[in-house]
Amino acid sequence: MLIDITTFCVSAVLLWFGASWIVNSAALIARKYNVSELVIGLTIVAMGTSAPEFLVTFNAALRGHNDISLSNVVGSNIFNLGFILGLMAMIRPLVASRTVVYRDGLLLLATTACILLVSFTGELGRVFGGALVALLVGYLVFLGMRRESPGEAELEELKGRTASWRDVVLLVLGFGAITAGGHLMVSAATSIAEDFGVSSWVIGVTIVAAGTSLPELVTCLAASVKGKNEMLLGNLIGSDFFNFAGVLGLTCLIKPLTVSPEAGSGLIVLVGMVGLVLIMLRTGWRVTRLEGALLVGINLLRWVNDFTA
Repeated sequence: MLIDITTFCVSAVLLWFGASWIVNSAALIARKYNVSELVIGLTIVAMGTSAPEFLVTFNAALRGHNDISLSNVVGSNIFNLGFILGLMAMIRPLVASRTVVYRDGLLLLATTACILLVSFTGELGRVFGGALVALLVGYLVFLGMRRESPGEAELEELKGRTASWRDVVLLVLGFGAITAGGHLMVSAATSIAEDFGVSSWVIGVTIVAAGTSLPELVTCLAASVKGKNEMLLGNLIGSDFFNFAGVLGLTCLIKPLTVSPEAGSGLIVLVGMVGLVLIMLRTGWRVTRLEGALLVGINLLRWVNDFTA
């Protein structure tokens, strides 16, 4: 048990540092070769922060642990909207915009609802995975045409820096770290589930999801400390959309996922969470400290229910 827990913690650290190294070094290298900030934000930064979710989800799918594969994405999205968004609102109320609510928020709600509906068939297949990836590509093209970048907040810390040979080394090390971290996390999570006598779905939707969401948590805390809370809502909602359209879509495109009954209930909770957040954002165009505490409370109650059910 102690070895499994230690292995899980090590894997979380590898995913955390690996994602950070990939995002920062790749962005600096791209900038050195005159790749625009917009393209960097739309591709390298946005997808780099989703690398932990993808490696864990894809690794689990290849090894036949479909519950961990799907629960990681579902759990990460619930964790983002419940714990991270709620915690940030408790620190400082989050101001919303019409674009975040009516465009990005409704797109996330529609995508989540579609995944829930398709899950009732018992499988998320290659055709559906391809549709999710196509939706992501279309979204990126749309943002590119409007000159918008979902990765703006993460690029702040890179201003004034130029790429060197160290960034090439860090890029390679970053990919190695998330590859090793993804493998170790799936192995440790499976063993922990067996030791506690709970399902792989429960471990995946709680502990694994929290572990792969570390990059988002750290990024949001840094933005909050710098007083840039106006960027947090777009980043968290965008991250959830990337997890579904990019991570889950690409995984299903490569290897179809069988959906367990537990997955259906988790997706229903997520649809409700997205809807609740949108209602909070629309009423008063902000998430207050009290509403943030409610979101954190819901996330904690869901964890307790998952482990005791």
